[in-house]
Amino acid sequence: MGNTPGPGDERPDNPSDAPVPGAAGSETPVPGAAGSETTVPGAAGPETLAPRSVPADSGATPLDTGEDWESQAARIEFDDDFDEDGELHDIAGDDETHRVTTWISQRASAATGRFRQTAHELRQTLAGEASAKAAVDSLRLREPSDIEPGEPPRDLTAAAFFDVDNTLVQGASIVHFARGLAARKYFTYGDIMDFAWTQAKFRITGKENARDVAEGREKALSFIAGRPTSELVELGEEIFDDYIADKIWPGTRALAQRHLDAGQQVWLVTATPVELAQTIADRLGLTGALGTVAESVDGVFTGRLVGDILHGPGKAHAVRALAIREGLNLKRCTAYSDSHNDVPMLSLVGKAVAINPDTDLRDVAKVRGWEMYDFRTARKAAKYGAGTAIVLGAAGGGAAAAARLLRHR
Repeated sequence: MGNTPGPGDERPDNPSDAPVPGAAGSETPVPGAAGSETTVPGAAGPETLAPRSVPADSGATPLDTGEDWESQAARIEFDDDFDEDGELHDIAGDDETHRVTTWISQRASAATGRFRQTAHELRQTLAGEASAKAAVDSLRLREPSDIEPGEPPRDLTAAAFFDVDNTLVQGASIVHFARGLAARKYFTYGDIMDFAWTQAKFRITGKENARDVAEGREKALSFIAGRPTSELVELGEEIFDDYIADKIWPGTRALAQRHLDAGQQVWLVTATPVELAQTIADRLGLTGALGTVAESVDGVFTGRLVGDILHGPGKAHAVRALAIREGLNLKRCTAYSDSHNDVPMLSLVGKAVAINPDTDLRDVAKVRGWEMYDFRTARKAAKYGAGTAIVLGAAGGGAAAAARLLRHR
């Protein structure tokens, strides 16, 4: 490659020759790696507080109790469970310690000794824990016990985390999924216009509205309530082939492949239902997916979520929980996203990369010196004035998506 671009400069559209962040032998420095003075924002430290359930000797996290989140919120409190060296005390025994540490969900100032999570924060924590557990369970069911001869050595402590919507997939995967459901008469195309409109608003403004997120959650839950989990898996496989396969950004796919070729795990992190997210990961040959987990009993969806939609801080909780379970060193990990909402996740790892960034994320990336790629146009977006092009392109894309939906009615 040529000279390394300066902080905030955007990278070429073709990433194939770029070194894999954190890979063994890579010349690319990893922020926060051993010997580096760079710290990782959001990393666990002596000031981080971990929650403890009551009774403390039960060995169960709130996710294991079967209680609704309101009851959990009423009895979960946070204690300083770190010793003077910043190490987490062995609260629940060797087999459960890693489960307890996944509850490290907030950072407190030195003056704050005890605090309670808000209901929203608790839902996000539960969502992250549930997503990590589902991802690891799925991986264990699929993962071969031995590495096939000829495969690259496995880098066991580094991984890459990719957001899905507008980072890996053009547009919103849930909108594509809704189109597939409408084509199969699960509901009408008119029912998914709200999904398309919400997506168009997000692409124009670069911001997600809490009300839109809540409404989307309720609509999705009303659809799956009472349906078998196997049905959603089967639908996801069919709809991926029909509506999503040709929407994968080639540039992002190439970035993911570089991590795979280096022997690293590659995970999707998305608000999309974990069943659909796992299908996308499987089809692309990735390690697995962290997604929104809907509650099920005896293989049937109850119409409730475990926690909340995996969104914003919830993604950071999920990545941290997965890293603990898989023994990953977050300082050697990389995260990719298009949205400012994912700054908590991007700040958690040693290397953050903005893909097709919204206006706010572009600004953050420039300030923090994060790499940027823009695959939305044939040429690299101009360093200045790119925000206008993004807004116009997003508006056009949203209108085109709506027009395509109407043509199918």
